[in-house]
Amino acid sequence: MTSLGIVREFLSEMSPLEGVAALLVLINVWLVARRSIWNYAFGIVGVAIYGWVFFHAKLYSDMLLQVFFLVVQLYGLHQWRRSQAQAGEVVVERLTVATRFAGGAGILVAIALWGWLMHRFTDASFPWWDASVAMTSVAAQILMSVRKLENWWLWIVANVLSIGLYAAKALWITTALYVVLLGLAIWGLARWQAARH
Repeated sequence: MTSLGIVREFLSEMSPLEGVAALLVLINVWLVARRSIWNYAFGIVGVAIYGWVFFHAKLYSDMLLQVFFLVVQLYGLHQWRRSQAQAGEVVVERLTVATRFAGGAGILVAIALWGWLMHRFTDASFPWWDASVAMTSVAAQILMSVRKLENWWLWIVANVLSIGLYAAKALWITTALYVVLLGLAIWGLARWQAARH
């Protein structure tokens, strides 16, 4: 196949809807890193669109993850508003060491259980890999909603896993998105660490 043929195939597989969702998620994460409450306006629409994209790609864990993200984004909006009202800004907090270890063990158990369910009862592509992305992202989203610094470490792991998974499914816009999200997660971690001092 020629270079032009590869480019044509790449472009034919891209979905405009996937592109819109990717753009909304980028804006969302950029605003999260800046601790702006406006991140939720972009995040809510972005996860709704991605739910549809992942359903059509048969990435059911990721599709259900978008439903979860929608609910947790609404919860996070409430938490961030409350922090802003009490302190005048979105305050960054840290987990205790014990909570980090318990959370890590919980993520591993959730991956094993969810991966097995997707493998056993669906025709999901890459059920274990997909479950790893999903469960790590669930934990990261919960921690982000309650303003915990450690959310960024989990997003870094989830983004690295996602890059490979979405490339394997030829979701090229989403793969590129997760490369950028990885950079934003590293930047967000630095900004939130600075906000703790």
